[in-house]
Amino acid sequence: MVNEHDKTLSAGQIIQIINDFIREEFEVDSSRITPSADLKSTLDLDSLDYIDLVVVMEKNLHIKVDPADLADIHSIQDLYDYVISKMGLQA
Repeated sequence: MVNEHDKTLSAGQIIQIINDFIREEFEVDSSRITPSADLKSTLDLDSLDYIDLVVVMEKNLHIKVDPADLADIHSIQDLYDYVISKMGLQA
């Protein structure tokens, strides 16, 4: 879990945290977590699962996520870019 006061995380470390919670919370095999993977099909998300994703992101990364923002997130790379941007880092 990311400490909200820790601004020393690199983009690579954030990506690893995201991969870890995708694997653990959504029970996705590591081999399926690739930047180009479709987020919805890889995580087998339905509309309620998107709310779970928001909760998991907020809990693990200490960021505020607007559920409407997820409409523009199609790939796992989009998710990485969104979180990195929300945390004020460059990819």
